[in-house]
Order: sequence, then C-alpha cells, then structure tokens
Amino acid sequence: MKRLLATLGLIIAFSAQAETWRFALIGDVPYSDHERRELPLMLDDIATEHLAFIVHAGDFKRSNAKCSDELFLDRHALFEASSVPFIYVPGDNEWTDCTRVITGHFSELERLGKLREIFFAEPLSQGKSKIPVEQQSAAYPEHLRWRLGTVLFLSLNVPGPDNNFGMSKEASPEFLARNPIVIDWLKQGFSTARREKSAGIVIVMQGNPGFKHFTIGFGHSGYLELLEILRNETLAFPGQVLLVHGDTHWQRIDHPLHHPETKEQISNFTRVETFGYPFMGWVKVIIDNEDPALFRFEVQPHKSR
Repeated sequence: MKRLLATLGLIIAFSAQAETWRFALIGDVPYSDHERRELPLMLDDIATEHLAFIVHAGDFKRSNAKCSDELFLDRHALFEASSVPFIYVPGDNEWTDCTRVITGHFSELERLGKLREIFFAEPLSQGKSKIPVEQQSAAYPEHLRWRLGTVLFLSLNVPGPDNNFGMSKEASPEFLARNPIVIDWLKQGFSTARREKSAGIVIVMQGNPGFKHFTIGFGHSGYLELLEILRNETLAFPGQVLLVHGDTHWQRIDHPLHHPETKEQISNFTRVETFGYPFMGWVKVIIDNEDPALFRFEVQPHKSR
C-alpha cells in the first residue's frame, strides 16, 4: 500500500510539473472571396482545439486589392468575431503596397496609421475574448509583447519583401526611421526573456528575411541588421527561439540560422512559415516544458466546406 501511495505521489508530482500550452499560427489569408468565406470556418475549427490564442503573421488581403477603409474594417470585424483571442501583425499588402495605383495610390504612412487606429487602438488582442498585450509606444503600437506559460512573445512590424528598404542602394526614409525601433524592441524582448528566465521566446513578423542568402553572405540590406542581432541574441540565449513569418507562401518548419564561424545550424533556433495563398491551413504550436525542444508542431491543412 505504501509503495502504491508513493507511486501515485510521483505521478501527481510529475503531472504538476509537466505543463503544456497551445496556440495557433496563420498568415497570408484571406486573399480571395473564397478564402474570405472560408476563414471564419477555419477559425471555428481552430476554436474546437481550445487554444490560448491565434496569431496572424500579416497580409490579410492580396497585394493588388484596394487598401480601402472598408476592407480594413471588414478584416477587423472578421478578427473580432473569432471566439479565440486573435493577434494580428501588419504585412506589406496592408500598407507598403498601398502606394500602387491599383491598390488606391495611398500614402504608405497614412495606411499604416489607419491600421494602428483600427487594430492597435488599445493594448488588447482582437476576438470575442481578449487578452492584454504590452505595446512598445504610442508611436509604434503594433509592436506587441505578451506571455503564455514560460514563453515570451513579441511582434515586429517587418514587412516583406525587403522590409520597405526600397529598390535603390539608399534606404527609404521610412525604413531608416522604423528599423532602429524594430531592433530596439527585439533587443528588449531578449533582455526581458533573460530577466524573467523564460524557457523560450517567440518572435512574429510578416517578411521572410532570406536566411539562405544571409548564410552565404548576401543578405538583403533591409534585413541584414535584424538577422545579425537575431543571431547574436539567439546564441546568447539559454532557451529556445522561434521565429514566425509569412510572406513567401511556403509552409515550412526548419532551422535556417547558422553560426557565423562554424556555419553549423544554431540548434535552439526554429523558423515556422505560415500557410499562404492558394493553400489555407494553420499550425498548432504546443509549448511543452518537458520537451528539450520546448516547441512541438502540428500542421493542419484546411478542408474547404
């Protein structure tokens, strides 16, 4: 009897320590009328999994769709209707692409201001049930920070395909103003994670920063400083680092960051790219303190109704 009670005690103690948390990743959706009709159904499917929140890694419309207030408000209503707390990260299709004639010939900063007004007016997620978030500043309210279990999350306004660096050798004024703010928020995130002894940190942004080119020394100027800081901070961080992005519509999970000298993969860094048009789906991420990798992934393609 004593042996049985001791065994039960060990099981209860292990269960108390072995905690898990779950959240969902989506992005580059909806791009069409069909996807606009299907996305609420996919969000309903996600809700059945009883997850903590959904993160949308940017691009809630196709690049050539008009950047109208009406479309922005439609997407806001869509995200607000989610029964799961919903966190949105801006993508290039929503602001940097809006200068094109076909999208309405808007000012990119005016459209970014409208996104901030609609989606980031308060330090809260979207959704019927909301969670609190921290905002970097009133000037950059889209840079968010929040927590789940033993993991710190932060979002960065880093749009594809070039972080709005521009087509010339000289960076755009907008990039020069925003990039130091992005870098500061990234550094603050790692500093906070170390201070709080977080088991991991999750960084969400829209643009694909081009790991392959960065590894061989040909990284794009718009992402170069960001990737160098990300690499250095990851090497100095004792926990796991997860970077989430969209942009290139190729759902994948890999380890594309390499040591600058040995060129070996940095083992505590993982990249997840979300599904993107023409494929709909989502990725469930499980935080498991008992798993040395900390993060587990379940890829969930969406079956249209």
